[in-house]
Amino acid sequence: MKTLLEITNNIFAKSILIVILFMNVNVTNAQAPKAIETNPSLGTLKQIKAGLLNVGYAEAGPSNGTPVILLHGWPYDIHSYNEVVPILVAKGYHVFTPYLRGFGTTTFLSKETFRNGQQAALASDIIAFMDALKIDKAVIGGFDWGARTAVVVSALWPERVKGLVSVSGYLVVNLEANLKPLPPTAELGWWYQYYFATERGKQGYTQNTYDFNKLIWKIASPLWNFDKATYDQTAQSFDNPDHVAIVIHNYRWRQSLEAGESKYNNLEKRLASKPEIKVPTITIGSDFDGAFADGKAYANKFTGKYEHRILKGIGHNVPQEDPKAFAQAIIDVAK
Repeated sequence: MKTLLEITNNIFAKSILIVILFMNVNVTNAQAPKAIETNPSLGTLKQIKAGLLNVGYAEAGPSNGTPVILLHGWPYDIHSYNEVVPILVAKGYHVFTPYLRGFGTTTFLSKETFRNGQQAALASDIIAFMDALKIDKAVIGGFDWGARTAVVVSALWPERVKGLVSVSGYLVVNLEANLKPLPPTAELGWWYQYYFATERGKQGYTQNTYDFNKLIWKIASPLWNFDKATYDQTAQSFDNPDHVAIVIHNYRWRQSLEAGESKYNNLEKRLASKPEIKVPTITIGSDFDGAFADGKAYANKFTGKYEHRILKGIGHNVPQEDPKAFAQAIIDVAK
């Protein structure tokens, strides 16, 4: 017969085990990606551990096709490529559309990882993603944050890039240049960056993410008459546990209001030198770019095979507003 001490110790041990199990469940749930309904045209939604992340991505097309990686911006997601992907798949390309950190089903593997939105971090994510999928070289295209990330990857790891398509051109962030004021009309266009620099802005974005991002869509693409269903499909991606933290840090870092991580210092130092892009490139200018739509301001940064295209009547979300033009740019740069 067990003694009272043995019974007590047994109960205590079981209690500790139950607590540990519940702790593990809570940690797992905190990092588990939420279910999202994706458009079938993007292919199959998958998850893969890559670097610091559990990356959510859609995959479509023949496995032996030329790899193409399509990167979205803020406040958008992979659904910007709903109509681009089928065009590329029909041409035999193997297409990957990953959610950037802080979006959709992409989550951090550790709750301890700093939620960093700086350009070198996002670019490193893509290299880790390629490594995890054993993609040696790919055509990479994007707009907004996606274009910046694609350009940074092309600048730092050109051996991994077969071709580049960048909406709005050379978007590498130069922290020193960002400290200098712009003309009033230009400053007005970046109102949200100053809003995000304040605690009020962080709280406001947290409380009003859906309406805030919908407003950005309208401002950035005034001629694009998207419907509620189109916006709601993407808005799912903002319901990510790290979304606000990544967005706020991204813009505060650009203004030198918050630091990045020291492990990226060498990469940022190389980017601060304004490196040339030597891989085959097509840049796209649209109405969103205003006076810079002609691409002349950054044409000399692309020293390999290069072409600039201008789309009139199109706003910032080029792949969703003019999917045929964007897809054609991918096809042409891959030749």
